[in-house]
Amino acid sequence: MLNKIIHDALMIWVTIEPIGTVVLFAALTSRLSPTERRKTATMAIAYSAIILLGAILVGQIILTAMHIQLISLQIAGGIILFLFGLQMIFGRMVTAFSQPEAGHDIAVFPLAIPSIVGPESIMVVILLTDNYLHSVATQAITAGVMLGVLAVTYVLMLLAEHLLRIIGKNGAAILERIMGIILATLSVDLIIDAFAGILQWTIPKP
Repeated sequence: MLNKIIHDALMIWVTIEPIGTVVLFAALTSRLSPTERRKTATMAIAYSAIILLGAILVGQIILTAMHIQLISLQIAGGIILFLFGLQMIFGRMVTAFSQPEAGHDIAVFPLAIPSIVGPESIMVVILLTDNYLHSVATQAITAGVMLGVLAVTYVLMLLAEHLLRIIGKNGAAILERIMGIILATLSVDLIIDAFAGILQWTIPKP
């Protein structure tokens, strides 16, 4: 059981990527007040927890019922991340999201989705809680591990305020563009991996 907990923690940590989320959070909230930053972090983690818990509870059932393959989520998420990365590279993301229009909440997009909860993290929690392989108790432990990773992410996001004091607005702008490049690169990798998986299914083995 301990080995599974460690394995699940590593898998969920890598796909949620708390450090990358913190850098993105710092860049996107550089013009918000400390109170607004704390509220945004709290809501982003709350939304993420609800989505991932929902994926654990009914994700596999819904995908099976709708005949949706997990690899489709990977391709769609890669496209969204690529477009988001381009906007960050050209310097429009922080301005747009630091002064959101009515009805728009950066805690939902892009923080909760797709930064914290992307297609890869949804796939991981669904796979780690496969109904055919794991008992309800084991799935509950995995859910607890996931919530633990989100809690660490939340603490790191709260500390982003201190990071902003060190790097300043110019540093945040630089981080924004660096994160845009990284996100665009990762999105291409997601799409390539998805198509590689499709080729493995379609090309017969010799």
